[in-house]
Amino acid sequence: MAGLSSVLEARYGTTSSGSAAPPVAPISANPTLEILLRHKSVRSFLPDPLAPGTLELLTSAAQSAATSSNLQTWSAVAITTPSLKSQAATLCGDQAFIRAAPLFLIFCADLARLTVACAQHGTPGTGLEYLEMYTMATIDASLAAQNACVAAESLGLGTCYVGAARNRPRELASLLSLPPRVVALFGLVVGRPDPGMPPATVKPRLPQDEVVHRETWGQAGDAGGALRQEQAANLAAYDEALADFNAKQGREDAPMWTHRSAHRIATVESLHGRDVFRKVLEERGFELR
Repeated sequence: MAGLSSVLEARYGTTSSGSAAPPVAPISANPTLEILLRHKSVRSFLPDPLAPGTLELLTSAAQSAATSSNLQTWSAVAITTPSLKSQAATLCGDQAFIRAAPLFLIFCADLARLTVACAQHGTPGTGLEYLEMYTMATIDASLAAQNACVAAESLGLGTCYVGAARNRPRELASLLSLPPRVVALFGLVVGRPDPGMPPATVKPRLPQDEVVHRETWGQAGDAGGALRQEQAANLAAYDEALADFNAKQGREDAPMWTHRSAHRIATVESLHGRDVFRKVLEERGFELR
C-alpha cells in the first residue's frame, strides 16, 4: 500500500516551490483513506453489466449515510435500460459516457414521501413549504450519493458525477415520471473503467488553507486585507499546480483555474439552462418560503 505522502502529492499537485501537499500526519495509510484520496472521475466505461447485487449494495451504502432527523429526504432512480439511459443522457449534456456505462443513478430531493406521511397522520406539513426542507433534501441526497460513490470505488468500479442532470430539469422529470415534490439534483454514473482507454488521473485540489479556516474565517480587526492577500496567494498557487497537472496530461493550452471558473459563471448562458431551476422547483411543489 502506497504511503500517504505520495497520495497527498497527487491530490494537491506541484508548484515551483515543490509539492503543494500538506505535511504528512503520523498516521499509516489504510484502504479507506486510499480510496478517498485517490478519487477521480471516470468517463470511459465498459458496457458490461454490474455483478448481481451491486446496485443493492450501493443502495445500502447510500442509506447508511447520515440523514437529518432520520427523515431520509432523498430517493434515486436507477437506470440500466439502454434506451432510457440514452434518453436521459441526451437531457444530461448529451454525454456519451452516460450511455456507455451500465448504471446511471439520478439522485433526487424527495419531499413526496413526507407529504404522504403527513396525510396519513392528519398533519398540515407546513414545514415542507420552507427552503430549509429543500436544503435538507439536497444535503441528504449528496451524503447518500457520496457513500454510494465510495462504495463503488471500493469494488474497483469507476464513477462520475453528472451535474448536467439540472440542464433540462422539466424534461428529465417527465422522462423519469417524478411525482410532485421530487426533483433530480445530479447523476452518478457507475461502471467498470475501460482498460483500453487512458486511465483517469487524480486532479489536484485547492490548498487546504483556502478551504479550511481555523476557529474563525479571519483575524478580528483585519478588515479582510491580510485574508485577501492570503487568498490571492492560494489561488495563484493553485493556478500553478493545476497548470502543471494539465501540462503533464498534454493540455498545455488549458486555461488557468481562476480564468476558467470566472468564465464558467460569467453569464446566464454559462449556466447551461440551470437558470430556470428555481422556477422548476416551484412548479414541482417546492414552495421555498
